[in-house]
Order: sequence, then C-alpha cells, then structure tokens
Amino acid sequence: MLLQEEPLKELAERLPRKLILQSAQEVIDSYRRCIMDAETAADLESLKIVPAELAAEAALKAESHAGTSLRAVINATGTILHTNLGRAPLPQCAVDALADTAGTYCNLEYSLETGERDSRMAHLEELLCELTGAEDALVVNNNAAAVFLVLNTLASGGEVIVSRGQLVEIGGSFRIPDVMSASGARLVEVGTTNKCYPGDYEAAINEHTALLLKVHTSNYRIMGFTREVERGDMVELGRRAGISVMEDLGSGTLLDLASPELPSEPTVPECLDAGVSVVTFSGDKLLGGPQAGIILGKKKIIDELHRNQILRALRVDKLTIAALENTLRLYFDPHTALAEVPVLRMLKREKEDLKRQATELQRLLQNELQHQQGEWEVTEGTSTVGGGAFPLAELPTYLVSFKAEGISPGKLARELRFADPPVVVRLQHDCLLMDVRTILSGQEEQIVSAMRNALDKLT
Repeated sequence: MLLQEEPLKELAERLPRKLILQSAQEVIDSYRRCIMDAETAADLESLKIVPAELAAEAALKAESHAGTSLRAVINATGTILHTNLGRAPLPQCAVDALADTAGTYCNLEYSLETGERDSRMAHLEELLCELTGAEDALVVNNNAAAVFLVLNTLASGGEVIVSRGQLVEIGGSFRIPDVMSASGARLVEVGTTNKCYPGDYEAAINEHTALLLKVHTSNYRIMGFTREVERGDMVELGRRAGISVMEDLGSGTLLDLASPELPSEPTVPECLDAGVSVVTFSGDKLLGGPQAGIILGKKKIIDELHRNQILRALRVDKLTIAALENTLRLYFDPHTALAEVPVLRMLKREKEDLKRQATELQRLLQNELQHQQGEWEVTEGTSTVGGGAFPLAELPTYLVSFKAEGISPGKLARELRFADPPVVVRLQHDCLLMDVRTILSGQEEQIVSAMRNALDKLT
C-alpha cells in the first residue's frame, strides 16, 4: 500500500492523514491515466511505476498542498515590474512598517492629538501634497479604481473627450472605453489613431461635455507620422471652456528617470504644474510602493470624490497606508529614493555592477555544482521594465546561462518553480537564462540550492 512507503509514513507525523491520502490518490490517478493513454508496450515501460517513487511524488504534492499558496519567489527574469510576480518589491522601511502595523492596533482613523475620530487619508494627504505640489490628494486600492472614481464623480451622465490614439488597454483587459462606460460617462473619440489636434477637442465640446481626458500611453508607443495635443494646450482649452482636464499617467513617477536607456516620462509634479485638474497613477509601478491608485488635483475635485459613496468600496486598508507612507517619505531626498526604493535602484544599476554580480553567481554555480553536467556562462543581454512602463526601453544587463546535453531547459525551469523559494527564469534558444538585474542581494545561495536540487531530479 502506497501509504506504507517511507516518504509518506514520515509525513504522517506532521500532516493530516486526509491531506496525505488525497495527494497519494492524485498521483495514482495521474499514472492510471498514463496507462490508459499508452499505445505501445514501450510507452508502458517508460512509465517506471515504482511504489517508493510514487510515494515520494505524493509526498511532494502533500507538502505543496500543506503550504501557503501565495509565496515569495526569486525573480530572475530581468523584468523589473513583473505584474505576475507582484510588481514592485517594497523598500525595507515599508516592509518594517507593515510588520509593525499588521500585528497590533494602530491610529488608522483616530487622532492621537484630539482623541477623536479622524480620516484615514490624513496619513497620506499632506505628504502627497508636499511631494507633488497638489492642492489635495486621495488614495484608493488601484489605478483602475482611481480612474473609475474620477469618471463616475465628474462625468457620469456626461461626455468625456479622448484622443483615439489614447484608448488604452492594460493587462487583465482593463480598457479605457469599458471603464468609462461602467462609470456612467459617454466616450467621445476625437482625432485619428496617429494624429490629434487641439481643434479636434474644441470641435467636440458641447453642453454635455463633462471632462477632457488625456491618457498617457505608458504601455505602448505610436511611432512615425504622429501628433498629440500637448498638455498645456489641453489645459488652456479646458480653461476657456470651463471644463476640467484629467490626466491618467498609468505608471506615474515623482522623479525624472531619463537616461541614455530610458526616455523622458512626464512626472506627476510636471502635470500638476501645467494646470491639469486631476492626475491619477499607480502606487506599485515606477513609484515603487504598494498597490494603490493615487489621485491628486484641485481641492474642489478631491472633495467631490470624497462625497461619492462608491469611495468606501475602493478605500485602502492600514497595511497599504503604512507601506505607501513610508515609501513616499523616501522621496523627500531624491538620492535616498534612488538608493532605497528597489525599483529605482534596479532601473539605475550600472552595467559593471551587473557584470560583477553575474560573474559571482556563475562562479558559485560552477563551483557548487561541479558534479553536474552542463555549461555555465555569463552573457550580455537586455532587461525590460514591465508593468506598462517604458515599453520600448531595453536596459543592458548580464545573464547567467545554462545548457546541458540531455537536460531540457523547460523541465529544469519547471523544477526551479517548485523550489523553496521558487525561482522564475527566462528560456531562450534552448538555454536557461537568469538576469541578475532583478535578483536581490542575498538570493544567490538560494538559487544555487534550488539549481542543485532541480538538476539532481533530472539526472
């Protein structure tokens, strides 16, 4: 009986019998299907059904079922804002704040000065206004919620004018036209895909126009024969017509990150200085904080947003506020932000630093895994920003590549995803690649351990 095999007997002392039994049954069922699908005797022989090995496989399943689903992973893909891997890793001060706040009570909506109830936004409003020059601020649970709340508050039942070239879709099928429809606003498209002029907006304005919307195409670029309406021109048009101007920056940044590798992006303070009425952007992208939707703008508009009953369904909790507050405080000194915010640090890493890290990782792997077949090399490559930011940017980087005769890179990558912690890599040209740009300090030894265990299973 499979449950009497040693790997499962050992688990019985610390895992529920029901969980072990379920895992054993799953393994048996998978092999049963393989037997039924076999077409030749050779197919059956290749299955190698050995009770001890089946038990070991079931033990792994049981361990996996017993563990938590959401886990920390090592990102060796080189994509800095990897949406599937949780986007921005938080600064250490934000991590510490989460630990301090999560396990106890806090003054979320309580004024320590007066002893009375207060607004949870009080922890962020003044901070955001000081950093950006905004009149007022509001934070909701993500940027999609921010865009929806502004449209629903300012334009429900009215028309919103947008350039055709800015009808953005981001991951998860979030589309500007769809969110606008859900908000109760009516979309009015102007211009063409590649060209739009101030006159296009002006001709579309009528008594039903509630808002002029500018959407930053942060996850794609239209190249070649193009033109878009400048921010200042739109603000002036809105001023003359008495209509508010909204700009959705998407990724959003407080600092100018332009470099030879990174094109210039509009900063949040620049948009507000130009006179935009309300600006929205994400907290967990170029800002480098937790998932949040940040809304900045005229006090009159923010006051209207506060009165919208939908806000309660979109509000942030104490953990988001703690992480965001501590991330934002780093920006009072740009040099500190560039050094302490992981996303900014990864964006600005020097090529020689990346080469040094890749060489050290290659050396560790080569020395520790001498008994394993395969070739480790350091090669040049490119990293991507991800998260709908800097879509055309290719950041020079260094990769550690692995190739071995008889070892499938795909199977090796799969085994690495089952490591503790899991390691997520790139596959290209029959090679397994690890981009050191997104490998955090201290994770090298964990990678070596994961690689050793994975190769042991495949050889």
